[in-house]
Amino acid sequence: MFNKLVIASNNPGKLREIGEILAPLGIEVAPQSAFGVPEADEPYDTFIENALAKARHAAGITGLPALADDSGICVDTLGGAPGVHSARYAGEPRSDARNNAKLLEVLGGRQDRQAHYYCVMVLMRHAQDPQPLIAEGLWRGEILRAPRGSGGFGYDPLFLDPLFGQTGAELVPAQKNLMSHRGKALALLVDALRQRG
Repeated sequence: MFNKLVIASNNPGKLREIGEILAPLGIEVAPQSAFGVPEADEPYDTFIENALAKARHAAGITGLPALADDSGICVDTLGGAPGVHSARYAGEPRSDARNNAKLLEVLGGRQDRQAHYYCVMVLMRHAQDPQPLIAEGLWRGEILRAPRGSGGFGYDPLFLDPLFGQTGAELVPAQKNLMSHRGKALALLVDALRQRG
């Protein structure tokens, strides 16, 4: 189908994770910044709409197939917040540390700290692709009362995986890629790509 695609993101953590997972397929991936593509607007209230907008934007400017994800953390007791606003939860400029601090402040002493990471991944072969490949992934866990670990990004230091008893920031990358919302969505996308040849 193709051997090169543009990743519609400038987030170094996302780029690293996606690159590691796609490497065995022999698909060359490049960030949109390599083509001078500015970040797309994300005006929507749903992950799927934002992911479609980002993929369409990158494919339209580069002329290459584009892969985009929209993802975030959804806390049950907060009605799914921060959700699509995860990256900018504490405002601009974006800051993982400030986002984490705000989440801890908003949760306060609440006992129910169940949460999940959600990711929707979209691959558009071209900007007018009427049948983009779409996959989603979910990673269930809970929010700790203090950060742990130095790896990962985003809310990983606060997000405890119940199976491993470690936060997303403590898991080694290979483990995280298997367990994470993004890893699961990308695995489904890779399966769909293989089925299409």
